[in-house]
Amino acid sequence: MFSKSGSSISFQWFICLGVLLSLISCDKARVFEENHEFNSKNWYVDSVQTYQFTVSDVSKPYNVLINLRNSDSYPYYNLFLRYYLADSLGKELKSQQLELLLMDAKTGKPQGKGLGDIYTHQFDLLKNYTFQKPGSYQIKLKQYMRQNPLPEINSVGIRVEEVSTEVKK
Repeated sequence: MFSKSGSSISFQWFICLGVLLSLISCDKARVFEENHEFNSKNWYVDSVQTYQFTVSDVSKPYNVLINLRNSDSYPYYNLFLRYYLADSLGKELKSQQLELLLMDAKTGKPQGKGLGDIYTHQFDLLKNYTFQKPGSYQIKLKQYMRQNPLPEINSVGIRVEEVSTEVKK
């Protein structure tokens, strides 16, 4: 049988899992979200991050966002990356190099939401984007900084969400 303290810990984990699942399921706008963690917080130039997602309703516009987490020891105020959007046949639909500002260039104050020494950012990649046909799509992210590996990057990801049509009161 379980000891009293062991079952209490299991029950606490069960409650935490239930709360987490209920919070995740409340996000009605999200179509897709996936984040890739980097071992030892290093993003190598040749480590292209790939995300596959499906769009079924092309009558709606979508926002595509980049999720990024870095530590406060990240040595730069910005991060250059390039994204590639391709359809299910591998045809490149869009590609662009972006500069993401992680800290204020003058003060060095971290941007994003902080928890301890980790900061979470969300950047617009495609805003109000309309996919031309339903199906599978792929986004690739590649870092374009001069340092290899790029240190103190914890994770990077993609979020695809339906654009809200609700009018705020």
